[in-house]
Amino acid sequence: MIDLGISKLALIGAVALIVIGPEKLPRVARTVGTLLGKAQRYVADVKAEVSRSMELEELKKMKESVTEAARDVEASVQGGASDFEKSWSEATAGLDGTASSSYDAHAPLTSLDVPVYKHPKKNWRLKQKAMPQWFKARTGVRTRTQSGAARVARFRPRSSSAPR
Repeated sequence: MIDLGISKLALIGAVALIVIGPEKLPRVARTVGTLLGKAQRYVADVKAEVSRSMELEELKKMKESVTEAARDVEASVQGGASDFEKSWSEATAGLDGTASSSYDAHAPLTSLDVPVYKHPKKNWRLKQKAMPQWFKARTGVRTRTQSGAARVARFRPRSSSAPR
């Protein structure tokens, strides 16, 4: 930036005082200060936008490299799976095939198959209702509904001058 020393600033101030006059100098200084502040904010915004765009570019490059690596891994897994399937089919081709031919996709399910999901029929309200009143009172479980205004009035700090 421009190198301004104390002597140069004093000279500029003296010339401004003579040219502008003492009555307008504070208003001019305030205007110059606000314009300088706006310029600094604008420069900071531009720097932030440039850094954001650079980070976005880096993230895009990183995303491309990760997707390329994922494609490579997927291709290698597919190749390994196909090799395994070939070797498995070659290894099981010599067996007598009674176990593989006995499986029928349309056969009814037996007891060895996966059990069917059954809902547990639990009711949260019944569980809450079965809790004893003394336990609810001790743990602070709400048993009655209360409006917001009533709750505020209930917990409002009491003033020392008003009798209750």
